[in-house]
Amino acid sequence: MSTPPAHSPARRAAMALAPVAAVAAAHIAPAATWLPVVRRRLPRLAGVGHPAHVALTFDDGPDPGSTPCFLDALEELGARATFFVLGDAAVRHPSVVRETVRRGHELAVHGWSHDRPWLPAPADEARALLRAAGAVRELTGLRPLWYRPPYGILTSGRWAAARTAGLRPVLWTAWGRDWTAGATSASVRSAVAAGLRGGGTVLLHDSDRMSAPDCWRAALGALPGIVNGCREAGLSVGTLSGHGVPPR
Repeated sequence: MSTPPAHSPARRAAMALAPVAAVAAAHIAPAATWLPVVRRRLPRLAGVGHPAHVALTFDDGPDPGSTPCFLDALEELGARATFFVLGDAAVRHPSVVRETVRRGHELAVHGWSHDRPWLPAPADEARALLRAAGAVRELTGLRPLWYRPPYGILTSGRWAAARTAGLRPVLWTAWGRDWTAGATSASVRSAVAAGLRGGGTVLLHDSDRMSAPDCWRAALGALPGIVNGCREAGLSVGTLSGHGVPPR
């Protein structure tokens, strides 16, 4: 294939777009951490903690229709968890946020809203994350420590925003694939078991805000089996703060 002449319109267009492409690549490249093969090479980011402990985490709440069901189930199991909340939902449902903390669970930040950051917007990312962290602190009096980006997409802008907000990014080592219409309690438990080892971090969802309607019921139904299965294997279950992962 021949190369366009140095002064051709095609060559000039390519040269003009090159800096834009470079910025876009630098922005989105860190999002490769969403891939399991990459996360395995970054154990701190994946949330690997003490080998005798499993961190139980939930995304996408609070939801007044579903989150209280998880709080009740965890109470019956005598287990505590970390809830990654969305800021816009937290301010709409403050009583659910406060009840989560009252029952001994940990709150973390999942962003202000559940968006996809395809275009670089570092200032907007920082403002949104600071707003979400501020909402959690205002509602509970507690400063959140952890941040999990929506979809696990950790762009360069989100890395910088987390640093500005004083939050530690953490993803997961095992998930339940509980957001699909076909998810069942058995499928969620099986998916978690396939990826879970001592020291791992489990990702589930306590809301169907971004998922198939009522799919949270599959995660709820799987919860006793997941927690009891960990205990039968000699693993304790709890929050990220009790997981031995440094918050900084």
